[in-house]
Parts: sequence; C-alpha cells; structure tokens
Amino acid sequence: MDRALSPPTPGPADVAAAGDEAEVAARLRLSATRLARRLRQESGAGLTPSQLSALAVVDNWGPLTLGRLAELERVAPPSVTKVVAKLVADGLVVRSADPEDRRIVHIAVTEQGAELMAESRRRKTAWLASRIAQLDGDQQRRLADALDVLDHLTLAAEAP
Repeated sequence: MDRALSPPTPGPADVAAAGDEAEVAARLRLSATRLARRLRQESGAGLTPSQLSALAVVDNWGPLTLGRLAELERVAPPSVTKVVAKLVADGLVVRSADPEDRRIVHIAVTEQGAELMAESRRRKTAWLASRIAQLDGDQQRRLADALDVLDHLTLAAEAP
C-alpha cells in the first residue's frame, strides 16, 4: 500500500494520551484481523479459512469427534460436517466410526494433511520472522513486551 494513502499509525504516546480502552481495543482487533488475514494468505495451503482452521485444530488436538471439532471451532455440527467432507475428499483427514457407537464419527489428520500443516506453519513463521527482522531493536523489544500482555489477555479470557 502506498504510504501516502496509508492512515497514520498512532504511537504509544497517542494511545496513552487517549486513555480510551475502547479505542485501544478497536485498534488491537483491527491489527489482529489484518495479521490473521495475511498469515492465511502466506499459508500457501489453498484452503478456505474454515478448512484451514479445522485442519489445524485436528492436527493440533489429534483425533476428534465431529461434535468436539464443532465445539472447538464454535460452529454448528452441520457446518463442520461440510468442511470435513471437503478435507476428506482432498485426502487431508480421514473419518472413522467409533467401534462402540457407530453414530459417533472420529476425524484424524492424514500424513498429507500433517505435511500440509507443517509447511503452512513454516511459511507463516518465515514471513512473520522476516517482518520482525525489519524492526529496529527497540521495536522488537516492545513487540516482545506486548506479546506478554497479549498472552495475559488471552489466557485470562480462557480461564473459568
């Protein structure tokens, strides 16, 4: 994007002077959304955001039931069923019936799916590391400090 067309990025003094948590929250949400969008683009996986997210969850958590995957993705079971059908068709996950209750379907990542996720993570990490390398030392330290704060915010949100 042309710098002349980019909106100015407020610095820490601007945020502190504003003292408005809602403004900070809005900026954080926007930055997080842009970063997530860019990382999806860098994944090189050729999947929709829903497919990539579901595959990542199954890859991270191990075999899951369709119901548990829907819970983790915070979507309705019929929605996750459609996503999983495409992942199965692409050879990225396999479905298997529960031996004790045939109504329960388990989803597991295939070797191809695991390799795709590993490559996706590698590409995203490399892109982000290259961007961080362009920051000066002070900016890198401030980013590391901000990560501690973000971890605190997100972990506190997950606590009961």
